[in-house]
Amino acid sequence: MAGPVIVATGVSKTYPGKMTLYVFLNCLVAATGGLIFGYDIGISGGVTSMRPFLHKFFPSVERKMDAEKSVNHYCKFDSVMLTLFTSSLYLAALIASFFASTVTRKFGRKISMLFGGFVFLFGAGINGFAQDVAMLIIGRALLGIGVGFANQSVPLYLSEMAPAKFRGMLNIGFQFTITIGILAANIINYNTSKIKSGKGWRISLGLAGVPALIITIGALFLPDTPNSLIERGRDGAAKEMLCRIRGTSDINEEYSDLVAASEASKSVEHPWRNILQRKYRAQLVMAILIPFFQQLTGINVIIKVLICALCGRLCGRTGGSTIGFENSASLASAVMIGLINVIVTFACIFGVDRVGRRFLFLEGGLQMFVSQIAVGMLIGIKFGLTGVKTISKGYADLVVVFIFIYVAAFAWSWGPLGWLVPSEIFPMEIRSAGQSINVSVNMFITFLFAQTFLTMLCQLKFGLFLFFAFWVVVMTVFIYFFLPETKNIPIEGIVLIWKKHKFWGRFIADEEV
Repeated sequence: MAGPVIVATGVSKTYPGKMTLYVFLNCLVAATGGLIFGYDIGISGGVTSMRPFLHKFFPSVERKMDAEKSVNHYCKFDSVMLTLFTSSLYLAALIASFFASTVTRKFGRKISMLFGGFVFLFGAGINGFAQDVAMLIIGRALLGIGVGFANQSVPLYLSEMAPAKFRGMLNIGFQFTITIGILAANIINYNTSKIKSGKGWRISLGLAGVPALIITIGALFLPDTPNSLIERGRDGAAKEMLCRIRGTSDINEEYSDLVAASEASKSVEHPWRNILQRKYRAQLVMAILIPFFQQLTGINVIIKVLICALCGRLCGRTGGSTIGFENSASLASAVMIGLINVIVTFACIFGVDRVGRRFLFLEGGLQMFVSQIAVGMLIGIKFGLTGVKTISKGYADLVVVFIFIYVAAFAWSWGPLGWLVPSEIFPMEIRSAGQSINVSVNMFITFLFAQTFLTMLCQLKFGLFLFFAFWVVVMTVFIYFFLPETKNIPIEGIVLIWKKHKFWGRFIADEEV
């Protein structure tokens, strides 16, 4: 097939072109698709800690909070319906990602972003005006569909539009807007929790419509990528677009490579079947294990649950207070975590194409391991297996410091790279299917932990942090041995690095490169 032959030579070549204002602005607009995912991550944990929200929709949880004064705080306030409210979004996103694959391939990345933003906007409205749990779940499901489409299409769009040497920087814009969404949600929760009418949760949920409007309106003005235009038979428009985004008319070599890759793609009628072929074994494994490992870092436990839930269970007070703090201080801690997340992810934007993906993965893994061991030991020393003690504000501050260190490590490693690397490693013929696998695995593991976290906490206690630390070791070793460096390599030229890899090379025949 012509495609693989071209990409084999693509590793050693550098296409003409530069970072143009046009491509930067379009990538900036597309990256705002991360706002909807980030806003939801930040908003749901804070809303479910607000008493007026619990009183209206989950009164049994509120009664349980009032009844339990000083029992084992590892095991308090578990509610299947309450966790279902949070996790239903991820289940919907998982299912939606498979449909998004077909839409993205047949109609383009832009249409997927537009549809995702519109559905998310509708879901935000339903949640903001929810009158019962059924409306909440329906709204969350629509939010999940929006997230599934956006997370499937935005990273692909960014990787395809970006020049090779700036692909990491522009793609991480997606993770950067996720962190902005988390921070904005935490700030909103902090302020709406103080509204005396008790309707603050409605504002928090309803304001999800703002990031949805941003990506929906923005997507209307986005052009499609040259890769997508060629894939859909619009070769003339693709050539014009390639000239515009590269800022030069000398695009014949890159254009020829894209056309060759597209010809290979058109010969594939069933990308879901083809991705199972032996020669794509490396990409398939990465599409499954990278999002799997990203969630096994424990990030959702730290950001969305630990500050707003675990901390409230390890003190002697009720009403959602945190370790040594009141509830408002708990939300303030979440704001600080969100701010660190934003700052460090922004720094990663300027380093990923210089130091490379592997270095950030490995350093971040070491830092996360050390900080999680510290958090687990600090909690274990004070609470042991019973979880009936309380701790001082100073001791709580020490725990939070190590949480901050952990969040910083995630923000420059598994956070952005968990979306960047899978979006850049697939050849065109299986790219949409591969990205859907990446999104669906991510959403499934997130759903699983959202549903089972409180049970795991009750059973494993402080050992839960040691559990995640163990997996951080596993994933760091995996990256060291099995992930080659992909920085500065044209996206249609990454196939050759798998052939050169001492392990993955055995799965690719010589004639296939």
